[in-house]
Amino acid sequence: MTQKIVPVIMAGGRGTRLWPLSRAAAPKQFIQFIGDKTLFQETLQRVSDPALYDAPVVLTNEEFRFLVAEQARELDIDLAAILLEPVARNTAAAVAAAAAIVGKRFDGDTIMHVLGSDYEIVADDTYFDCVRIAAATAAQGKLVTFGIQPTEPATGYGYIEGGEQLPSGARVVARFIEKPPLNKAEDMVATGGFYWNSGMFMFSVSCLLDELRTHAPETIRAADEAVEKAKTDLDFIRLDKAAFSAAPNISIDYAIMEKTSNAAVVPSPFKWSDLGSWDSVWKSGSRDEYGNVAAGNTTVVNTKNSLIMTHGVHLAVQGMDDIAVIASEDAVYVGRLQDSQDVGNLVKMLASAPKTSQLTETHPTSYRPWGGYTSVLNGDRFQVKRIFVTPGKKLSLQKHHHRSEHWIVVKGTAEVTIGENVQMLRENESVYIPLGEIHRLANPGKIMLELIEVQTGSYLGEDDIIRIVDEFGRS
Repeated sequence: MTQKIVPVIMAGGRGTRLWPLSRAAAPKQFIQFIGDKTLFQETLQRVSDPALYDAPVVLTNEEFRFLVAEQARELDIDLAAILLEPVARNTAAAVAAAAAIVGKRFDGDTIMHVLGSDYEIVADDTYFDCVRIAAATAAQGKLVTFGIQPTEPATGYGYIEGGEQLPSGARVVARFIEKPPLNKAEDMVATGGFYWNSGMFMFSVSCLLDELRTHAPETIRAADEAVEKAKTDLDFIRLDKAAFSAAPNISIDYAIMEKTSNAAVVPSPFKWSDLGSWDSVWKSGSRDEYGNVAAGNTTVVNTKNSLIMTHGVHLAVQGMDDIAVIASEDAVYVGRLQDSQDVGNLVKMLASAPKTSQLTETHPTSYRPWGGYTSVLNGDRFQVKRIFVTPGKKLSLQKHHHRSEHWIVVKGTAEVTIGENVQMLRENESVYIPLGEIHRLANPGKIMLELIEVQTGSYLGEDDIIRIVDEFGRS
């Protein structure tokens, strides 16, 4: 096959099932679980072969736009476009908008590979064989889905029944099946020919648009108008809010895949997990001789069949079995692995209480287009932050009405503007920014700039920032 495939990566979901590491504003696709890359970055790497793929299109929302850009930059992977969904409308409208963009840049015969960014896949030869079978099938006018070979009678996934085999090696879709009860799942796995619905698709732009016009005309009308009225902002394409909001809130499965007569499934025996619970993270991890999966600073004694992960404090676990112990910078979850599907209910309880609601929304670490910051300590009229600035980036020229700031450089070189004065600060040097003074921080160096910021004042909220000049269009 010589025609390249355009990947369309869905990266906008808000998730809390893997709390406390995932939050509403920091979903699992952008979090490092086990290893040195996030699930989103692993997805980017799977579509990075220039012999097979063109540059990817990423669909996300306003809140995650800089996370997407920064995590792609860390891998030195160029993106064809970052589409910003103004409101959540499930996958049908998002995929339709992506198809409109891809069709304009290429042509109707272009093959799109639609995939999520929040599941784990072992991208071995078996995986890429399935990708090539799907591409060949899509080139023949089929709308293709990847059906994962079941390893157990899971009840958390929808299933696909395969029909007659096609010349490409794919099979006609006989029917889609909703998430089944355990006895039906056991029967399907025992019978064979049934697959988990992975949520990955492949089809040509023209075939997809034809099916949308037939089965989901309101969706394609809204998506076309949202693209037509879209605005470019830095590296982002902002879909028109009014037009996109008119699209039905419906998945691509319900919109066309379950209605079309052209659906095909590629039986896919590669390793796949949607990492929908701590139990699935444990199953996907590399277990030691006692069945434990541990990541981060941990000490594990007389414990078996457990998951121990930390992004902050050192975890010492003793005498446990079938336990998940997960620590972020500001919260710890402890529960039985077999009960980890119920974490969502726990998060709802936390979100409903004013004292704990923030724990479900944001992490202590927040990312910005220039780098980010981590909240270290908060008190009455003061707070301490660790600020990190990417080489070559600078914050907005700004001032504050209610706080003063002290900056101490701990790594790298800082270019500091205070009023009319510009000075360079190196490691172990510090500076004071008085209340109301116009100031700016920049990293002119080749390495990450890190500094400690101590804020003091009557109000320390992030909305006390008056931006005067900003290269990211926020002034």
